[in-house]
Amino acid sequence: MNILQIVPEMDVGGVERGTYDLTIALTKRGHKSVVISNGGELADKLSGTGVIHYRLPVHDKNLLTMWRMVREIGKIIEQEKINIVHARSRVPAWIGFWVSRKHCIPFITTCHGYYSNHFFSRVMGWGKFVIAISNAIARHMIEDFDVPRSRIRLIPRGVDLTQFSYRGETKRTGEEKEITVGIIGRMTPLKGHGDFLRAMVKVVQEFPNCRIWIVGDVPKEKEDYLNHLQQLTRRLGLSRQVEFLGNCSDIAEILSHLDVLVLSTVTPEAFGRVIVEAQAVGVPVVATRVGGVVDIIEDQKTGLLVPPSDPLTLSAAILRILKEPAFADSLVKAARQRVEEEFSLEKMVSRSMAVYEEAMANKRILVIKMSSIGDVILATPSLRAIRSQYPNAWIAVLTGTESVPILQRCPYVDEIIVYDSKRRHHGWVGILQLGSELRRQRFDILIDLQNNKISHLAGFLSFAPLRYGYRNGKWDFLLSHGCRDWKKKISAVQHQFQLLRFAGITPPKEELLELWPSKEDEQKVQKWFENGWISENQKLVAVSPFTSQRWIAKRWGMDRFAELIDRLGKGGIRAVLIGALGDEPLARELIQKTQSNPLNLVGKTTIVELAVLLKGCRVLVGHDSAPLHVAAAVGTPLIALFGPTDPQRHLPPYKKGTVFYRNLICQPCYKTRCPLVHHNCLESVTVEEVYQEVRKYLRDEGPFDPAQGRRGTRDDRRERSTTKG
Repeated sequence: MNILQIVPEMDVGGVERGTYDLTIALTKRGHKSVVISNGGELADKLSGTGVIHYRLPVHDKNLLTMWRMVREIGKIIEQEKINIVHARSRVPAWIGFWVSRKHCIPFITTCHGYYSNHFFSRVMGWGKFVIAISNAIARHMIEDFDVPRSRIRLIPRGVDLTQFSYRGETKRTGEEKEITVGIIGRMTPLKGHGDFLRAMVKVVQEFPNCRIWIVGDVPKEKEDYLNHLQQLTRRLGLSRQVEFLGNCSDIAEILSHLDVLVLSTVTPEAFGRVIVEAQAVGVPVVATRVGGVVDIIEDQKTGLLVPPSDPLTLSAAILRILKEPAFADSLVKAARQRVEEEFSLEKMVSRSMAVYEEAMANKRILVIKMSSIGDVILATPSLRAIRSQYPNAWIAVLTGTESVPILQRCPYVDEIIVYDSKRRHHGWVGILQLGSELRRQRFDILIDLQNNKISHLAGFLSFAPLRYGYRNGKWDFLLSHGCRDWKKKISAVQHQFQLLRFAGITPPKEELLELWPSKEDEQKVQKWFENGWISENQKLVAVSPFTSQRWIAKRWGMDRFAELIDRLGKGGIRAVLIGALGDEPLARELIQKTQSNPLNLVGKTTIVELAVLLKGCRVLVGHDSAPLHVAAAVGTPLIALFGPTDPQRHLPPYKKGTVFYRNLICQPCYKTRCPLVHHNCLESVTVEEVYQEVRKYLRDEGPFDPAQGRRGTRDDRRERSTTKG
């Protein structure tokens, strides 16, 4: 594996030392480790270790410089064949994010601190995985930056236990013996140096030979702060005891001389690497109870925790350790054991490798199909193919509210994302909100089976680096990989398969539609049959006479359906009326036109309950609408009435059935209302023709069992009747 880490600089600091340790360890494990930084002391030490270092201005916030770095680092990625981009700060993260998208490789961030909640910082939550160095930082990224918990990976910093070797029991101290108490950290007011000095006044009173070490670099903008601390030292009468040692690269050497390490931070600390280093060496630690410190120290067991900005309590804790050697020994022994178990360099490297491998192996795939119920059913073969190609991937489907029940039990889908076109995602603002929701998921691959303007825009806003769809003139420039739409008259399923092949996915040989009803769905349908006085041997024909209010041209006519239902009734065949919510008034009007007694289930079934219902019917008669797709999915023969639409494009793949399509010169017109006086394409289809086709499928069959599916037939051969035209 070839890993690229980008950090602003490689000077001595917690972030830099963690990067240095990880790169060396990865190289020793046989991986290629590449670091890009603006240089520094630790960068010079990488020479001869096998780590490849490039010096570039990846610390510079100038937008032109950042854009230039995207191009420069892109060349390095190609040259070094990088598999993972890992950024550890905000400017490197912006550069790493765009370069990883361009080269379609996983992007990972590590959050080392608390970030101000503005747009520039949000990139730290844009990694496929976001590594947090403590639970406090994990909560910060979840609560303040809306990073989903599923993308957070907790990896505390680790220390090299060979470098920070355990020195054994705590040195015995007494009033006559010189002791050393130290604080290590960057010179900034947030570290609470003033509280530390005030606490040490009481300690020096009881241990006059106490030395006080203040270790840490002084940023140029904090020189006034150093002067303030020096003045405070003189006012407190600690000039003889206090030594300002400045920046020290050999922290292990400093720790070997300490009797107590103090961390007096007054604001939430991201982690506290120096605490772990001290515990590894065997130095007892007193720290303020802030942020990630509580992940490291278990109070009274592996160290002592005190409130921030409380010098009196801090001095009491230091004195307790100095006066109770046995207690101090118990702290350091327990702390060293916990470091070995949780905070070793080996643990950090193993956890980091696990995240890299997960990012490489587990793709996150989004499939967009947010149109009608029937079209979503037609997408089930494609979902099966995607799952077969990517068995370990996380597959999500963006679909409309009404189609959610179809996929709730789908074994090929891990997550359903609801496209709420009427409320939450309505209009331009709603689409932007949808894009924000999709970006949080950090998808690697997007397959657009919808292929309209909204789906192309939503896909682009998802920031998925690989976005496959058709070049159809509907904002297809937003796709990263567009497939030419050949405009051939092929079925909807084959049209999807053509796109899958373009995306490198092998479609199945059969166009098998699927639905997944539950036991509860089967029991509910059985109850309807019982309440409708339908016996086990009753022959049922499902009738779907309704279309949406928009597609008036698809309708065969109420009078024709009423006549068909009556002719079936005279032959002892019970008709079952099916339809959607809102079709109930039309159903009552149709029933009034009949002399028989059809079972009226219009508006009562969900789509999966309809699947169970159609399994119990000998045949379905209906327009170009969703029930045809459901019948095809459960193997029920269908008689399809096509008028303004083309069956070659919209007919579902079925085993048995008859299609009425006249092939008139005006067909297909795709007009919602017929402009002609006579609606010839459907009016020319007679009731007698349809009735005779229905009779072909009314063979004797066994009793219906919802648990087993549709009634067993004497002859279950695959057959497809010719189109009646």
